[in-house]
Amino acid sequence: MINDKYKGLVAERMKSSFDEWASRPFVEEQEIYRFLHNLKGTAGTIGLFEIEQEADHKLLLFSDASTRPFTFSEWSELLKSLLVYIPVQLMETTPLQSNDETYESAVLNETFGKRILIIDDDVDLAAYLKAILEERGYPVHIALTAERGLKLFYDWKPDMILLDILLPDKNGLVVLKQIVEKSHQEHSPIIVMSTKDTIEQRIHVYRIGAMDFFAKPIDQDLFLALIENRFKIKQQWERSIIVDELTGAYNRKHFNRMIKELIASFGRTGQQFTVIIMDLDHFKGVNDTYGHVMGDEVLRVFAQTVLSTKREGDIFCRYGGEEFALLLPNTGKEQVSDFVQRIRYHFSTHTFTTGDQRFQVTFTAGVTESHSNNAHAEKLVEEADQALYWGKESGRNKTVLYTPGMNSEGKEQKLNIIIVDDDPLIREIVVSHLKQWMPNRNLQVLVSSYEDGIQFLESDWYSEQHKYVILLDGAMPTMDGVDVLTKVRNEYPERNIVVAMLTARTNQTDIIYALQHGADDYIIKPFQMTELLSRVERLVQKLFK
Repeated sequence: MINDKYKGLVAERMKSSFDEWASRPFVEEQEIYRFLHNLKGTAGTIGLFEIEQEADHKLLLFSDASTRPFTFSEWSELLKSLLVYIPVQLMETTPLQSNDETYESAVLNETFGKRILIIDDDVDLAAYLKAILEERGYPVHIALTAERGLKLFYDWKPDMILLDILLPDKNGLVVLKQIVEKSHQEHSPIIVMSTKDTIEQRIHVYRIGAMDFFAKPIDQDLFLALIENRFKIKQQWERSIIVDELTGAYNRKHFNRMIKELIASFGRTGQQFTVIIMDLDHFKGVNDTYGHVMGDEVLRVFAQTVLSTKREGDIFCRYGGEEFALLLPNTGKEQVSDFVQRIRYHFSTHTFTTGDQRFQVTFTAGVTESHSNNAHAEKLVEEADQALYWGKESGRNKTVLYTPGMNSEGKEQKLNIIIVDDDPLIREIVVSHLKQWMPNRNLQVLVSSYEDGIQFLESDWYSEQHKYVILLDGAMPTMDGVDVLTKVRNEYPERNIVVAMLTARTNQTDIIYALQHGADDYIIKPFQMTELLSRVERLVQKLFK
């Protein structure tokens, strides 16, 4: 096929550029940027979508307007994730000579890609599989024993594991049990291979947690099709983990990852970036007046407005509820006003219609930029959040740039503690103790209670300017506590709210389920009030850290 020819040329061009750069004392930043920009366009055109995505990801670290010199150790460290796409035979033809590292070592240390670990004591078969996989660009390591396989699994962190059942030092099923939980966490498929192909064996392997069972002898075409298929599924899994299903924006997890990468780049290169936190104005009123279906439509329209307005390299995320975040690489805060104004114009002029009712929605934005005193994620978000707070307090529907005078230190802040529990005695005891509690900070504490989740959710309990500790009973009539928790996490900004479950459920599965759905703590009934107050103090520290 014609694309196969061009795919090979892309790999050769990448290798040629890296070799040529390695012969120089340094490479200018704008040259690296142009290389990545061209690579992204070419790779996407001929169907190399993973290379396209990786080049797009790396573009965020460089500027096309900078001539800053990058030494070999600097640029090779930043671009080493691209080396996994250069076939091994190309690397072996003209190995890169350097005092810092080689292509080979960069590939072995790379943590992203399609790396396969084969654990099989059949030397000939393992070598054969390695050869046919590496011909197709998969980096492969071989382990002939269980001990070596386990070491490579934990040290090399493969993206897929091919595991034989019969090993010289340990049964392969024992190895499977040892690695299955971590491989699931990393979304790394395990394919068990064996000559013992029985229904009982397959059932046992699947129940332990392997994704596939492949019978020996190996059919090459079927084997390669399976590998390709499983990597496509893995890629879809990983995309679903970082993309918000409702809006199509990236999610909070991806925001946390990308802001750390931009901070690291800022520390290395001094390249400034900007953080924008945007919050839809009076969004609760939209849900209350027009319903949650229309509220979801507002969120989708806002997200699409930003996605169609932002630059290619900007990172747009749903931060929580009706709150969104934008990361703008190579941008100072003074440059963003016109950009946010364009978003504001397009969104605020959109008319939403439900039945015979028509309405419009606005948003408020808080903006800060990276500098030496806020070089960690929490501080940057706190500054953008302070600017957002000032925008809300001064009338909403505006963009506010952060200044140091906005810091809230010394001001009394409002903390709401809400108890949601169907047991009236529990509510009375907890409320009476919390009203007497004196926190170790300058806070005005407001305590309230609700007898069930529906009463709580339908109340006018939330204010954008307050912080909240919610003590939520896990088992209530009409609406389970975890369902209430899920609605709180989906509909309100996470930064303002911490939740502790109060429940007699001691089953480990229930606890894990609640924590996975957004609970910050899990307090088992019966409890001592001294213990509860201690937990509340820790939750407050988390809110105001």
